[in-house]
Amino acid sequence: MKEFINEDFLLQSDAARQLYHEHAEHQPIIDYHCHLNPAYIAGNRRFDNLGQIWLEGDHYKWRAMRTNGIEEKYCTGKETTDWEKFEKWAETVPYTLRNPLYAWTHLELKRVFGISEILKPETAASIYERGTALLQKPDYYARGLMKMFNVEVVCTTDDPVDDLAHHEALRKEGFPIKVLPTWRPDKAMAVDDPESFRVYVDRLSEVSGVTIKSYVSLLEALRKRHDFFATAGCRLSDHGIEEFYAEDYTEREIDQIFHGAYSGKRLSSDEVRKFKSAMLYEMALMDYQKGWTQQFHYGAIRNNNSRLFRTLGPDTGFDSIGDFTVAKNMSKFLNRLDDKGELTKTIIYNLNPRDNALIATMAGNFQDGTVAGKIQFGSGWWFLDQEEGIIDQLNSLSLLGLLSRFAGMLTDSRSFISYPRHEYFRRVLCNLIGDDIEKGRIPASETGFAGKIIEDICYFNAKNYFGF
Repeated sequence: MKEFINEDFLLQSDAARQLYHEHAEHQPIIDYHCHLNPAYIAGNRRFDNLGQIWLEGDHYKWRAMRTNGIEEKYCTGKETTDWEKFEKWAETVPYTLRNPLYAWTHLELKRVFGISEILKPETAASIYERGTALLQKPDYYARGLMKMFNVEVVCTTDDPVDDLAHHEALRKEGFPIKVLPTWRPDKAMAVDDPESFRVYVDRLSEVSGVTIKSYVSLLEALRKRHDFFATAGCRLSDHGIEEFYAEDYTEREIDQIFHGAYSGKRLSSDEVRKFKSAMLYEMALMDYQKGWTQQFHYGAIRNNNSRLFRTLGPDTGFDSIGDFTVAKNMSKFLNRLDDKGELTKTIIYNLNPRDNALIATMAGNFQDGTVAGKIQFGSGWWFLDQEEGIIDQLNSLSLLGLLSRFAGMLTDSRSFISYPRHEYFRRVLCNLIGDDIEKGRIPASETGFAGKIIEDICYFNAKNYFGF
């Protein structure tokens, strides 16, 4: 019987196999959006065991375990051991059939550890022991894992107040993989939580050397930090927003809103939206002036379970897809910048699949011929980075834009062993294009050019688009 993860996994035609093995399989990885901890790279972290590297901070797995009836102590508990957590994960894996976790789990076992067995209670101890033994070897430390997967660039996610010391240490050391920061200023906009906003503004004031007493001085402090990030090699910003904000406002209004939030006042929804509109616009101008690419991840409803949010905090597996109405504000935001010739390269990621065609057509409104694929419909994100979500995004982009100019996949992950998600994406992509060749939708004579497009999507488009 053929192994589950074999050379033709997900490849269902001769054309798909040819495209993958000849054009996609060996391309380097540019992971231009991830949540890896730069301290782990700088310190070349050694993971103690398979449970730690696999389950630490992985809310995808925690959600599945909870759904399978596993107690919270085996997900996030401090009183349980890594082995006990792993044992419960192994108990859950067989029940993840048809969930992407099943494929990702076995891809990671195969590609990282060379383990072909299916993870289940009967194999858990053996797999844990073998994986843990390999993790003690330097090739399986954080840096070794990155080299194992031919990673060329990673862009981490960093707050404007971060000192970027680990990025600087890696640069000075001459670490061959580029580890670049990404500007993530969400907290500078979060006036809907006045107490946290004040704490953040005070911290920003401290690190920037700017006494922040107004909206204007807030922007001055952010510009200083933006300049600092640029000196550290930053080339992208990223914004995690519920929806796009493009309200009309005056600077006086925004200054009053700033003072209200800083003093602890609870703001109206209109005030919050106006402030976020102003901040998004001003930060987009900063990005334009430096030639950065701005990214917008929108559409999540976060921290839905207030009881467990109070206990566990954010990013623990209680977020879901939202249903925000975004087209008019997205258009107004992009047009406001484009109308003045100040719209930089932009990538938009949606979380609700109903918005696929919306974004694909919106991107076309603001392409201006200066950069191929200047406005990007971003890859399937979060709940959509699985086979069906990837195919839906690729199809919408193909039908309503130019798939050939797509900047490709990213991990959006905190894990050093999630790089097989690039392989997963590449196999899905090659199977989709291969199917078109087999069915005559693409001329067989153009298979070679289709192979070039595959190479571009997997590697060259991102390299050229970001200037890496």
